[in-house]
Amino acid sequence: MTQEFAPSRVSQASVPIPFEIHPESSEEQALIEPLLDRAFGPDRRARTVYRLRDRPPAEGLSYVARHADGRLLANIRYWPVMIGKTPAILLGPLAVEPSIQGRGVGKALVAHSLGEAIRRGHRICIVVGEPDYYAAFGFRPASEFGLILPGPVDPHRFQARELVSGALKGVSGLISPAPVGTPGQA
Repeated sequence: MTQEFAPSRVSQASVPIPFEIHPESSEEQALIEPLLDRAFGPDRRARTVYRLRDRPPAEGLSYVARHADGRLLANIRYWPVMIGKTPAILLGPLAVEPSIQGRGVGKALVAHSLGEAIRRGHRICIVVGEPDYYAAFGFRPASEFGLILPGPVDPHRFQARELVSGALKGVSGLISPAPVGTPGQA
């Protein structure tokens, strides 16, 4: 999938960034860890959401965006989690090379991967991130649904989205990693 996005900030260069989105390959993992460090800092693993990422990521939901010249620009992954006994997916991390943040690459990855999650039959997605950013994709405060993370988190950043209308009806409780072998794991 080839895309071009013009910058969304006036201060950015006016030249669109040509890039392609494709499934993450095992060969790219060595490039993704340094990207995550640049985007979030080396202390990123101390955050609450990392407690939910100790299993393989959700099958078929890890993507990269590469510049037309081959450079890695961004990465997105999802993780299988449980809300009580109800399966869901956790979006993140979404890492974009700091020098091109705000130019649409991350938004393209989110839109593409959420579409794929829906196509694969996932019903609920949660995220910890900027509310203004994720509201554009239909995310709402997780507190509206009675969802709880297993550790400290800014409640305004903890959000949820029904990928299927009504999927969160009657669902509430503590988020936990999905057991190993849960369908949808890579």
